[in-house]
Amino acid sequence: MKKLLFYKMTLALLVLTLITGCASERPVYIVAQQKTAEAIGQPTSTPFAERPVYAPGTIVDYIAQSGDTLPLLAARFGSSVQEIRIDNPQIPDDATSMPPGFPMKMRIYYKPFWGSQYQIIPDAAFVYGPDAIDFDLRAFLDSTPGWFKTSETYFQDEHRDAAEAIRWLCENYSLNPKMLLALVEFQTGALSNPVRQPELENSFMGFRNYHRGVYLQLSFISNLLNDGYYRFRTGDLLRIDHLDGKLENVDPWQNAATVSLQNYFSQLLDGDDYQFAIGPDGYAKTFQRLFGDPWRRNTTVIPGSLRQPELILPFRSGATWAYTGGPHTGWGTLRPYAAIDFAPPTESQGCVPTNESAVAVADGIVARTDVGTIMLDLDGDGDERTGWVILYLHLSETGRLKVGTRVKKGDPLGKPSCEGGIATGTHLHIARKYNGEWIPAVGYLPFNLSGWVPVEGNRAYEGTLVRGNEVRVASVKSDSASLISSD
Repeated sequence: MKKLLFYKMTLALLVLTLITGCASERPVYIVAQQKTAEAIGQPTSTPFAERPVYAPGTIVDYIAQSGDTLPLLAARFGSSVQEIRIDNPQIPDDATSMPPGFPMKMRIYYKPFWGSQYQIIPDAAFVYGPDAIDFDLRAFLDSTPGWFKTSETYFQDEHRDAAEAIRWLCENYSLNPKMLLALVEFQTGALSNPVRQPELENSFMGFRNYHRGVYLQLSFISNLLNDGYYRFRTGDLLRIDHLDGKLENVDPWQNAATVSLQNYFSQLLDGDDYQFAIGPDGYAKTFQRLFGDPWRRNTTVIPGSLRQPELILPFRSGATWAYTGGPHTGWGTLRPYAAIDFAPPTESQGCVPTNESAVAVADGIVARTDVGTIMLDLDGDGDERTGWVILYLHLSETGRLKVGTRVKKGDPLGKPSCEGGIATGTHLHIARKYNGEWIPAVGYLPFNLSGWVPVEGNRAYEGTLVRGNEVRVASVKSDSASLISSD
């Protein structure tokens, strides 16, 4: 009975969002007192009331946000999944993600030095999801008077202009281009200032000792932003260590996009400058000036009760491949650990040809291709920003399917290789996204392929793949303990 009630409420909340065309308006916040950055001279804001020193186990009201899960909420509030279930008996045992807007009771355990309550942008404005569909990146950049639109860079054997570079970064890291462009404008003024200073461009986003140049600076911060977002999602980023040694415990009511931006700015700014950047007169105001109020759009990325569709192993039935990489980054070098790796049998190790093909894990359409890449869209609309999509990386250009090709489960997509990204041997890197958000391989919705699910190791690329009593150990040596056969 409680399961039926929970799912009826989930459906009602989803239908309400679809009918209105946007989520409920942003909650009314009294904005934290932010002393302005003197160099910018912006006005201050009205202060928040500080959180009280809650007695241990005090029950407080909480409204579920996009991407909330019981383990994450337990970590943020210092509670436990068992306590949450006791206080919210309407939640069924098999619940995955909480329905955004779902009212809950939470036991809270106070921590000192809680950070800002102000929410900068919703998660929908952070990821490369439905919020980005109606945004014309090139037209927007062409309309700006600043020097940034004329910048060019060279990567993957091509000269690319600013629009192409931003598009490539946002597609691959799965970041909303509006979020990234607002950062560029807030930190540098490069979208509005036509005066170019080439001598400053090597470190124009503030990271001076490495990743020199406009593109590499933006690539570095894309990696950093994703790391913060997904470490908060998994409960691994609940405290921010500042440059001046101060500690900031993340406010339990915060959302992932805000925490990622707080973590990002903490690595560049201190004191009043940091408080200004994360407050309503800082980055948030720049975003709204450029793109409007993101809270008046649909703010849901992960709906309630999300389920993975049935997926098969990504190689042909009867074939035996090796499980060569446990959970590791979906794209870049940091979090999220959304991907796992498989390698076909080859005559020798290294980047050698294979006659084996990676296959479609489910019916779908090829939404995008790039060097070594296919993005397989499972909802059939051909847009990787909506619904379930599967990233296939390191597929050879020879024989790789074209954009728009519709496939059935088990159809070949292309041959594994070393093309695209960094690879030391022929293999397939595969990961999942939903509405533009990477779904970690391990967690509330494990990456299930023909019943095989990954278990994390002590570090990236390590771990096992488990189905019942069967266990395969990730190994780049493709030894016998890593071999797995497709049914």
